[in-house]
Amino acid sequence: MFFGTFTPKLDDKGRLTLPAKFRDSLAGGLMVTKGQDHSLAVYPRDAFMELAAKAAATSRTNPEARAFVRALAAGTDEQHPDGQGRISLSADHRRYAGLSRECVVVGSVTFLEIWNAEAWHNYIEENEESYSQARDESLGSIF
Repeated sequence: MFFGTFTPKLDDKGRLTLPAKFRDSLAGGLMVTKGQDHSLAVYPRDAFMELAAKAAATSRTNPEARAFVRALAAGTDEQHPDGQGRISLSADHRRYAGLSRECVVVGSVTFLEIWNAEAWHNYIEENEESYSQARDESLGSIF
């Protein structure tokens, strides 16, 4: 499980150092894909393969499902962290997420998110009040 907020820097070669506390969970390989809200999603390889299998099992006659499966498959890159825990983010991934030197890595329970630091801070400002005011109707059966 992935929890916490971290602020690693993207180096000049497009490499990002993963937080040390997650390296063991991701040592067997990971998948980087385009996530929601123009962030990147980082999954352990096995967890991503389960997600991809579910996505591939959706109806091929549904145009939205087809588009999602295509975007998921085309926008995913397999990575293996180097000895220093770094992964290389593709130019397309960096463009999609608007990544520059300042990044934020956020634990999202079953995966990590990589955000442009300014976009993350804006997202938090816009959504903090709704988090503190969340009600049963919007949270379903979480609590």
